[in-house]
Amino acid sequence: MNWNVKDIEVFETEKEYIDTAVIPLIPIDFSNEIKASAAQTEFITLLTFHLERQFKGRMIMTPPFTYLMGTTEGKTGELQDWETSLKESGVKHVFFLTSDSGWKKSEQTLNDQLIWVPSIPLEHLDEQYKHSIMEDQVKQLLNVIVQNWQKNS
Repeated sequence: MNWNVKDIEVFETEKEYIDTAVIPLIPIDFSNEIKASAAQTEFITLLTFHLERQFKGRMIMTPPFTYLMGTTEGKTGELQDWETSLKESGVKHVFFLTSDSGWKKSEQTLNDQLIWVPSIPLEHLDEQYKHSIMEDQVKQLLNVIVQNWQKNS
């Protein structure tokens, strides 16, 4: 389920079946790392799209958590606030999806909810190949997510 009115209406009526939220973590840079920022954004956005398609009806994708690149320290509290709010609304599992290795320092603080996937450069690939790569990535994420569901259920 995506963060739009139509899907949120379904979310509200089918809450008991939608037990997982994914929060994409998107770094933004406006100077030296602008291209890396854009590449990570494109990668995580496309990966989130494919993940949502795989788990439609079980998972809701929140709007991205955006932050200035290189400022992951001190942001874990904000992510924990998002998690708390989601869990208070009935969501049982929350995942933070990123390709920014800066978040790896916060893995323990985020209680195994951080899913770090190294970004694959997509800018020179045709659309069909991009989607094929994303499907392969989702298959790998599937194992991580299912293990977490089993561990925390």
